[in-house]
Amino acid sequence: MADKNAILNRTKKNAEDNGYYVCPDEDLLKDLIDGLATNEDRYGYGACPCRISSGLKQYDSDIICPCEYRDADVAEFGMCYCGLFVSETIKNDPSKMKPVPERRPVEAQDAGMEAKAKAESGEEMPSPSESHEHVQVGTDSKGIPIWRCVVCGYLCARELPPPICPICKAKADKFERFSFG
Repeated sequence: MADKNAILNRTKKNAEDNGYYVCPDEDLLKDLIDGLATNEDRYGYGACPCRISSGLKQYDSDIICPCEYRDADVAEFGMCYCGLFVSETIKNDPSKMKPVPERRPVEAQDAGMEAKAKAESGEEMPSPSESHEHVQVGTDSKGIPIWRCVVCGYLCARELPPPICPICKAKADKFERFSFG
């Protein structure tokens, strides 16, 4: 069972380290931490409690808390999609909490759900290396591949390229393994 206090402490530390605050609404904060704990128990990782997760980490990596969309959401709306991370303005006046439009492309969610259905039916899934063998490998300090969108230059560290670039909306086939050399 996921340790909710550890999740809360980790979330507070992440917020502090990145210039954010946690949700000032104590009931909502408790619900969000409960949701993260449930997803950690269910999937083995803390997928955003406010989004549909496939249960396949490589397809959900953009919505593992803190999600890839948090910074843009907080910059534009003062809070992330689920309200877990907020700006100082929202922290000081929770009445300013308003719905945040979803930035995650529908195609990303659909790709995850399609992959989940294939996995559940026993269909073989291609490995990340099968689709990008020709590209030089770049990894982060933990050995996770770094992917670069060739359209806009967006970089991300994850097992597979994102199904859709969160910046320019290019498809996964427009990503290549990034090399520092």
